[in-house]
Amino acid sequence: MSGTPNFIDHIRIEARSGKGGAGSKHLRREKYMPKGGPDGGDGGRGGNVILRGNSQLWTLLHLRYTKHVIAGDGEVGSGNQCSGRSGKDVVVEVPLGTVAKDDETGEVLFDITENGQETILLEGGRGGLGNQHFHSSTFQTPRFAQPGEPGQQKWFKLELKVLADVGLVGFPNAGKSTLLASISAAKPKIADYPFTTLVPNIGIVPYHDNRSFVMADIPGIIEGASEGKGLGLRFLRHIERNSVLLFMIPCDSTDIKKDFRILKNELEQFSPELLHKDIVLAITKCDMLDAELTKAIRKELPRKVDCVLISSVANQGLGELKEVLWRKLHPLSDE
Repeated sequence: MSGTPNFIDHIRIEARSGKGGAGSKHLRREKYMPKGGPDGGDGGRGGNVILRGNSQLWTLLHLRYTKHVIAGDGEVGSGNQCSGRSGKDVVVEVPLGTVAKDDETGEVLFDITENGQETILLEGGRGGLGNQHFHSSTFQTPRFAQPGEPGQQKWFKLELKVLADVGLVGFPNAGKSTLLASISAAKPKIADYPFTTLVPNIGIVPYHDNRSFVMADIPGIIEGASEGKGLGLRFLRHIERNSVLLFMIPCDSTDIKKDFRILKNELEQFSPELLHKDIVLAITKCDMLDAELTKAIRKELPRKVDCVLISSVANQGLGELKEVLWRKLHPLSDE
């Protein structure tokens, strides 16, 4: 399970925004103006708690020990119509694909999908108005001002849904990690036993003319994953953000169509919208097949879905697979 502690995809944080500064009640008093009017300035606003997208981050690991995020308080106003300084904002950097939820209700508040995108998680209190605002012809010397608004305090849940163009879907040991290692620079852990992949691995897959797309190896799901068996539910949410789903079934499967149905059913149970995405099916480990077996397997393949026979180890069919995926991702492209 090495590597698991390094991938954190959900955390809880308590955010506290700053309180607004109080307005000033100051009355102007100078040598030649012993009874000047009100000149109290406004209080500064309290600091906001802000989430900012950072494309260099892939995990919420850096926030693992950040339980409390506290913004600065606004300063009080002063005489001569001087406003107080605003409280310091606190900016929390998060990976793209981070969803902010209300911890108590589970309501989705917003998600961060672009590098540099900034969204206020918790707004600071407004500063109070100084007494200069309450002066009138009939009320010459108001000796009061507004207090600043209090800050807010709330618990939030941050969840990461990996942003990738292509998500790999398959049972444990279907060859997903091997494929990712073969066609990208990613170096996922690979072994011949189930659940080798315990965290999503991300790889950049090069295509023609210096173009590329992002592929995510999501941990294997098993029948019943949508009900919480195995590693299921925790990882199924990462698939929601993929544009194309690449189903992978090994050629030695006893029933390819049945396995395909089971995988589709798991996704549908979790979220029916997932099946509205483009789906490509790769039959893996095909270097084991001779011409006769290849012909027999082609007859078994589900209809109405693009199927490619590949072998990551023997570099067989990988070029064709990349072409099919690129066309799905860029249907209006010339290529």
